[in-house]
Amino acid sequence: MTKVLRPIMFVGTGSDVGKSIIVTGMCRILKKLGYSPAPFKAQNMSLNSYVTKDGLEIGRAQAVQAEAAGIDCTTEMNPVLLKPSGKNKSQVVLHGKPIGDQTARSYFLGNNKQHLFQEVQKAFSKLQKEYNPIVLEGAGSISELNLKHRDIVNMRMAQVAKADVYLIADIDRGGVFASVYGSIKLLDDDERKLIKGIIINKFRGDISLFEEGKKMLESLTNVPVLGVVPYAKDIYIEDEDSLGLEKKQTNSQQNTINIAVLLLPYISNFTDFNRLEKDDNVHLFYTRDPEDIEKADIIIIPGSKNTIADMQFLRTSRLAKAILKAHENDIFIIGICGGYQMLGMSISDPNHVENEIQEIPGLGIIPAHTILASEKTTEQCNFQFKEYEEPCTGYEIHMGVTTFKEQHPLNIIQQKPEGYLIKNCWGTYIHGIFDNSLIIEDLLSNFNIKTTSNSFDYKAYKEANYDKLAEHLEKNIAIDVILNNMKTTISE
Repeated sequence: MTKVLRPIMFVGTGSDVGKSIIVTGMCRILKKLGYSPAPFKAQNMSLNSYVTKDGLEIGRAQAVQAEAAGIDCTTEMNPVLLKPSGKNKSQVVLHGKPIGDQTARSYFLGNNKQHLFQEVQKAFSKLQKEYNPIVLEGAGSISELNLKHRDIVNMRMAQVAKADVYLIADIDRGGVFASVYGSIKLLDDDERKLIKGIIINKFRGDISLFEEGKKMLESLTNVPVLGVVPYAKDIYIEDEDSLGLEKKQTNSQQNTINIAVLLLPYISNFTDFNRLEKDDNVHLFYTRDPEDIEKADIIIIPGSKNTIADMQFLRTSRLAKAILKAHENDIFIIGICGGYQMLGMSISDPNHVENEIQEIPGLGIIPAHTILASEKTTEQCNFQFKEYEEPCTGYEIHMGVTTFKEQHPLNIIQQKPEGYLIKNCWGTYIHGIFDNSLIIEDLLSNFNIKTTSNSFDYKAYKEANYDKLAEHLEKNIAIDVILNNMKTTISE
């Protein structure tokens, strides 16, 4: 009989309270202490996803958390991924592969959750055999009473995992006493016993002013407050989902290279542009205003979870007209994944993979035709960009096949052409393409500036920020208490 350290689970009083960030920091702390942690989130809803080494799809947050833990990500870390694909509709990805689309009502109120919960438990058990301890993340609020009996990600998962649970509350949004007290009070007695501590997150100002508040919360809940974490603007961790877009720049600036990323209704994998945001030579902003397009030096059409719907949006919002005018004026246009498909002549959906619309015209900038396929391509890739010999890395996630009468490839993947390149426009299926400094250097060589991209190591930058996050949490949370609880082993 082997001994397994007690899993740690971080849950929230609501969405966007900082669960993902704290799990990321705990994975790095445990790694530094010599443990072999792994993240786990039973069910995630996000349009930011990533591809594992074996070509399977998981939520981007779990890939980031795995990176902080110093390990490769696997589908066991996020067995169920929901990717919004339409009004009240999501694609359900199980163990890294899509199993169909469901409405929110059929998913959350249907009878299929028991099967999914069994699959989630299998994934957790497999992960626990390889890593120790497991750091679990909940979703949304732990006290959604109307959905609780179908829950597969919060307290029900905590009970199966025999996890120590820590409740995170966001004091910056207000109502912290009511949200903490109410969240705990609404739990069943056996669930309440699992709560080992409270963490107050995103505190602004003098923390000593909250000392009395800590005592009040502890008196109300009979649960210790293990930390008050200050709001930290200087720590960079990739955003989990579209809530992160609210923090992005939305306007152009003078005296710089302006890069406009189109804020599509179904934008996906906007983490593609995080590296570009860090480049001092450019100002990257998100917009759906045609007038902003006129101020841009580079326009990027990003990935989309519903390419046809977003192509319709470009036309009805007058953005399509603005893009074509910019192209005529030699403004550089780039399309990534769904954006690449939109650059072509047409997008067809004969099997109604995304939409009821059979076919829609694209922007017509490149002579390509895309047919949306039922099978999803998900794979990591090494590629050569343009004529450069230096290898680059990225990953593909798409459900389309794009064809040409004659292709002018942008990239070469395993001796096969990929993407399309013309004078002031290129498109590709490769996500993470801008994480390669060579490609940013090439892009900015079109402008009369002295670039400094090669001096910026994005991977090293992320590693340094995982360490900063770990130090920040160590200073402000009673990590020793969490570790002591964790060391109360459970039998496997």
